Amino acid sequence: MDLIEKLEPVILIAAIIIGLIFTNIEILSKNTGNLINIFLCLMLYGLFLEVPLKELKKSFKNIKFTSTCMIINFIWTPLFGYFLGNLFLNGNIDIFIGFFMLILTPCTDWYLVFTKMAKGNLNLSLSILPINLILQIVLLPVYLIIFFSSKNTMNYADLGYSLLIVIVIPFVLAQITKLLLNQDLNEKVSGFFSKYQIIFLALAVFAIFNSQGKLLFENLNSVLTIFIPLMAFFATNTIIDLLLSEQIRFTYEEYASLTMTTLARNSPLALAIAINSFPGRELIAIALVIGPLIELPVLYIVSRFVLLVKDSGLFFSCRL
Repeated sequence: MDLIEKLEPVILIAAIIIGLIFTNIEILSKNTGNLINIFLCLMLYGLFLEVPLKELKKSFKNIKFTSTCMIINFIWTPLFGYFLGNLFLNGNIDIFIGFFMLILTPCTDWYLVFTKMAKGNLNLSLSILPINLILQIVLLPVYLIIFFSSKNTMNYADLGYSLLIVIVIPFVLAQITKLLLNQDLNEKVSGFFSKYQIIFLALAVFAIFNSQGKLLFENLNSVLTIFIPLMAFFATNTIIDLLLSEQIRFTYEEYASLTMTTLARNSPLALAIAINSFPGRELIAIALVIGPLIELPVLYIVSRFVLLVKDSGLFFSCRL
């Protein structure tokens, strides 16, 4: 865990504050829309460079772990997330959609950092990454249509355009890069984007808050309501992961990996889709940016909790 990774929450908070400070500078506000897309596309291009699609078959070697992750991430979590949104956020549809998009997208980067901190099985966690990424790209628009099209909140053309701009194009360019460059150059390019991914995200966050500072302050109470359902999600899934892992006889390392894989969320990808799928509805994007500021400290606390579970001897005592 290098210095940049340790400072991720600080970098994001600084990007928000600086963006808000310079809210009324005209030259910035006129160009923030383009800047947001550019930085998010660069970040996702780097993410796709890192994803080892050739290793996808490894996800299926541990069938029990992979199937458990898929059920929690793509069946239980969408249903539970929609229930929590209806319970706590039904009065603000944009915050509801932002929360739902955040909940629905499993993390593809920093969950590995917290898995390592919790002494989970890092190789096992890495093997699940490609399938998590592919399924969330495929299922996110499906779930948005299922849960929100009846409320007249979805524009299918905007959703299709969003997937083309922020998913298809960066993905294709990343695959072309892999084909054209030799292994050494591939590693250097991938390493660069991996190291500075948080910087691209921070620049996009800066642009969002720079352009929408007034809107944020006018709706601060609404935005902060995301805290309650998000904490309910983390608390409930932490308990479910523990009880389920014990019931199906996971090792401790598998349990730690499952916990981080099913708790950490991929707000950058959801943010990129939201920016283009819901033009003029900035509260959705702001909700997605607020999410990681809550999530990262919680994941650190959960990683400590998972280690306490291991040391307690109450679980996994015969399967360490």
